[in-house]
Amino acid sequence: MRSVNKVVLIGNLTRDPEMKTTQSGQPITTFSIATNREWVTKDGEKHTSTEYHDLIAWSRLAELCSKYLKKGKLIYVEGYLKTRSWENEEGVKKYRTEVVIDDMIMLDKRNGEEGDMDYVASSGDEDMTEEDGPSEKEEEKEKKDTPSEGGEENMF
Repeated sequence: MRSVNKVVLIGNLTRDPEMKTTQSGQPITTFSIATNREWVTKDGEKHTSTEYHDLIAWSRLAELCSKYLKKGKLIYVEGYLKTRSWENEEGVKKYRTEVVIDDMIMLDKRNGEEGDMDYVASSGDEDMTEEDGPSEKEEEKEKKDTPSEGGEENMF
């Protein structure tokens, strides 16, 4: 039976990207984005909800994200969900679900009619598609090669 693990997000970076290199020399960049959802109740009351998403980029896409993205930048990303686990110093198993991105487009906001917001690709951007990212086997090898002591901070 088929299954789908696909994520598409448009949001603003909540912090500057942080690039590290794995023990085998593979670049990896981590950052977070915030997405907003708005709705109006039957009573006409407007509500907003914000979600925060942790993202990971590998290889060439990691280098591009580190070079071009900054806190506050609006981006479009595509990728898949990946959950990893580790044990903290107290021996408690912890989990973190992240979005491993394989495509990223930098966007600009453009005002439409009646105050509606549209998004347009930033002009002059490089192609930000990651076609040579790690395979599942490479990710598992990186996970095994990486020390797990000290929790997630020492993952790379």
